[in-house]
This record gives sequence, structure tokens and C-alpha cells, in this order.
Amino acid sequence: MTAPQLLLIAKAPVPGRVKTRLCPPCTPAQAAAIAAASLADTVDVLDTGPACRRVIVLDGRYPTPAGWSAVPQRGDGLGERLANAYADTTLPGTPSVLVGMDTPQLTRAHLTAAAGTLTGADAVLGPASDGGWWLLGLNDPAHAAVLADVPMSTPDTGARTLAALRRLGLSVALLDTLRDVDTAADARAVAALRPHGRFAVAVAAQVPLTLAAPL
Repeated sequence: MTAPQLLLIAKAPVPGRVKTRLCPPCTPAQAAAIAAASLADTVDVLDTGPACRRVIVLDGRYPTPAGWSAVPQRGDGLGERLANAYADTTLPGTPSVLVGMDTPQLTRAHLTAAAGTLTGADAVLGPASDGGWWLLGLNDPAHAAVLADVPMSTPDTGARTLAALRRLGLSVALLDTLRDVDTAADARAVAALRPHGRFAVAVAAQVPLTLAAPL
């Protein structure tokens, strides 16, 4: 099995620019601290997954993790930025698996499953419970060009992505559904899955108890 390239599309954890749906109950600074912890936990997991190379595709300024490469995001919308992330990092003959920084409950097992699935499918998609997706692996990264025309951050982004890939004639396998962290309720639910990670510690410290949305 060819080890894939792992891509992490991320935004620098700057107050007012990340996790704005956490505000309220969080302040922008608290939301940024939660985002930073989510990003750090995700990097830690990607460090353990099978990979021939790890690349952070970054919006803003953030230290490149040790042993990683970094490229800037480019494009007007998220769909274009995702498509360009694959295009700008392509390694001939090597699958690319992309994740974001919104699912810090990600595990090595998820990454291993994605890599293994690509030996029998053209693509692998990890659906998110909000209708989006948390992982997209492609044996041929050029197929990511379809993402530029898929509306992002909508309740049917995942379904539209799946349909776009299938219109190319690709076989697409699905992984487990995970919950993205957008709201305070999401943050508390995801933190409970990994109570000893940086993310859980940050949520406990930064989400005001008296104002937190119920699960």
C-alpha cells in the first residue's frame, strides 16, 4: 500500500478570525484558544498516521510543525482553496488525504482506515454530522478540481461533494460520521470524546459554564 500524503487545511488561531460561531458564549480570545488547541491535537494525530509527507495548508501565520511542509491557501472561497490545496501539493502517483482542524477527536485509526480504503476505491469521504465532511482522500488529487464548484458550509455540502465525485465516474467509499466543532454545544460534545487532550482542557477552561449552550 502506498502511504498517502496527509494535508491539513487550517486557519491561524487569531482572535476574531476563527471559531466565530463560539461567540457567544466565548469571547474572540477564548474561541481562538479553543481553535489553537484543536489545531495542535489534530497535528499530533496526523503525526501518527501513515504518510509519505505531511503538509499544512495555511491561511495566516502559524509555525510549521516539525517534520512538515507548509503552503499558503489560495482562492476566493473555501471550495477553491480546497481544490488548490490538492493541486499545490500533488505528488505524482501518490494519494492525498485532506482533513481540517474542526475534528480534534480524529484518531490514527481513522487515518489508517482512509489510507486502506484508497487501495480499493478512487476516493474516500468522511461525512460530518452537520452535512459537510471532515476528510477527503483521493487517489488522483487532480479530481479535487470539482470542489471549486461545490457550495461549502451548507447542510448538503457532503452530499454535493459525493455527487460531484461520482459524476466523474469515481468509486467513493464512506468513513464514519464525525461531529465538527462549530458551536459551544459541539465543543463540549467533542471534548467529552477525548477528555485528556489539549482541546478538552481548552474547552473546560474557555467555554463559560453559565452561558454554554446545552448539549
